Amino acid sequence: MPGATIALVDDDRNILTSVAVALQAEGFVTRVYTDGDVALKALIDNPPDLAVCDIKMPKLDGLELLRRLRAVSALPVILLTSKDQESDEAEGLATGADDYIAKPFSQALLIARIRAILRRVEFSRSDADPEGTSAGGGEPIVRGRLSMDPQRHRVHWDGLEVALTVTEFMILEALASRPDVVKSRNQLLDVAYHDEVYVDDRTIDSHIKRIRRKFKAVAPSFDAIDTLYGAGYRFTDG
Repeated sequence: MPGATIALVDDDRNILTSVAVALQAEGFVTRVYTDGDVALKALIDNPPDLAVCDIKMPKLDGLELLRRLRAVSALPVILLTSKDQESDEAEGLATGADDYIAKPFSQALLIARIRAILRRVEFSRSDADPEGTSAGGGEPIVRGRLSMDPQRHRVHWDGLEVALTVTEFMILEALASRPDVVKSRNQLLDVAYHDEVYVDDRTIDSHIKRIRRKFKAVAPSFDAIDTLYGAGYRFTDG
């Protein structure tokens, strides 16, 4: 994790400077962008380990940048915004963000979120699953029409690839590792966010909606993730 490269995208140079300095003090390498179009090209052509992107920017705003990025990349992204409505958070997560922080925010909180997502990336690529939720410790998972390769971070449904973010991958992996077993929102939070205490359990709902939408894009009849109201979610072999 030390030495990881973080891209910062914000048209406010004061925020860019203060956040970049704080991250560099923690051992991160930073790249800064004030233009969404320039940032998008850089994130695709020379991907960092994680991007922190403001929503409200001129020309290409953060949400549209993320939509275009998600068409070609599962790069972890944290969205920043001055908005604090629950619907705005849901929109950001539904667009494919791995996390969301409302301004004003503490730099300590941002750094904690960055570290948590980078840990998730490491866990998803490791041979051993520290939460004990992965079938076979990083071995491929095949459940009916679903196949998952944790080592390569690849997911297929009926042979068609489905691009998931790191967070989405870990949630689906937790469900698919134990088909027909109901997992509560809190259990899925523990898998996806580990020791973070800043995340609302309803965040899982937004990630599940996003996962379903991605699968339905390649298989309109996809219905392998059940919602059990008041209990949680379960995966059923397709």
